Amino acid sequence: MANYSKVKRTKYFSAILGLLLSVVIMSMLSGCGSSPSYSISGRITSGGSALPGVTVTLDGNSSRATKTDTKGNYNFNDVSSGIFTVTPSLAGYAFSPAYRNVWINGIDANGFNFSASSKGRVEATTHTVYLKNDGTVWVWGNNSNGQLGNGSTTQSAVPLQISGLSNVTAVAAGYAHTVALKSDGTVWAWGYNSNGQLGNGTITDSGIPVQISGLSSVTAIAAGYAHTVALNNDGAVWAWGNNSNGQLGNGTTTDSSIPAQAWLSGMVAIAAGNTHTVALRNDVTNVSVWAWGNNSHGQLGNGTTTDSSTPVQVSGLSEGTAIAAGSGHTVVLKNDGTVWAWGNNSHGQLGNGSTTNSAIPVPVSGLSSSVLAIAAGYEYTVGLRIDNKVWAWGNNSYGQLGDGTTTDRWTPVQVQ
Repeated sequence: MANYSKVKRTKYFSAILGLLLSVVIMSMLSGCGSSPSYSISGRITSGGSALPGVTVTLDGNSSRATKTDTKGNYNFNDVSSGIFTVTPSLAGYAFSPAYRNVWINGIDANGFNFSASSKGRVEATTHTVYLKNDGTVWVWGNNSNGQLGNGSTTQSAVPLQISGLSNVTAVAAGYAHTVALKSDGTVWAWGYNSNGQLGNGTITDSGIPVQISGLSSVTAIAAGYAHTVALNNDGAVWAWGNNSNGQLGNGTTTDSSIPAQAWLSGMVAIAAGNTHTVALRNDVTNVSVWAWGNNSHGQLGNGTTTDSSTPVQVSGLSEGTAIAAGSGHTVVLKNDGTVWAWGNNSHGQLGNGSTTNSAIPVPVSGLSSSVLAIAAGYEYTVGLRIDNKVWAWGNNSYGQLGDGTTTDRWTPVQVQ
């Protein structure tokens, strides 16, 4: 009987103790509140415009994913303290930066933004510029950065005349900026300006034409992905904008929002590739081709694949009447009507029957000595012959060679 009472009292006291502990714990929880949580948010843009539908993954204490909304925004709620990685993903796009490390410790993580760009495409093809015989400029297509020059960012499927711009003699289009040369030798630009490619001393986009600072005697213009080039009437070459590979030719890799003079003179023609620049010298004593900037595929033509921030002479060319620059390849038309090319040849854009890159000029096969004009696009090349027939070679994945197929051509085929 005594033993039973002892056990019963022990159970009774244990129950009371458990009840008291429960009350204490509940009181502590009610006093402190629930564990704090935070949010991680940001925005993804392409060319300054919202990019919706991007899958954004959050990795850390737990993994989850969301998609950007119509304004390019994403948000993760109820995130605990810790270290996380935010990674965007969308087929066909590259992101800068590729991911972000986020440290959560007592504050929300806002403004973790990413900029996106199309992989492997030169976006100059998303807007079109047309110069009429009367000197007016007409544009249509993508207008996300004001590259149509009509004061808006609304795209247009029909040609729009740029108001207030007349007496234009030449036009050029970059990734998302547009350039015009007037008959008085002044240069005007509009659109995307993140690298100073509008040349007006700022990095602010402009939806209307702005005049390039300090240039008044220009005879030719060219536009690369995010840099712009002008040829002065004294043969000097000026460039501005993105200079990450030395494509401005002034001995640096620093962007410039105003024209910087390249280290050469006596030029008669210019061309701009994705991130490289080309110039042709053609006088009595010196006929030569010079190039500078990105040389990852040998597009500078000097026998190397080393970038150069100053002009280097293209090997083995002592004549030329015209030059053209593609995304990563360069083309020259010689005096005898033959075409030579060098650089990236992944789709046969050098036209020599192979897909092997060349760091020196190689002759294009099958065109003989009858070419009048040349042009270079993204991984393909075009030539106009004396018989008014057009021939093309290289990448044909979208039918850009015009031969009725989507088969790449390593030698020229006639456009139908």
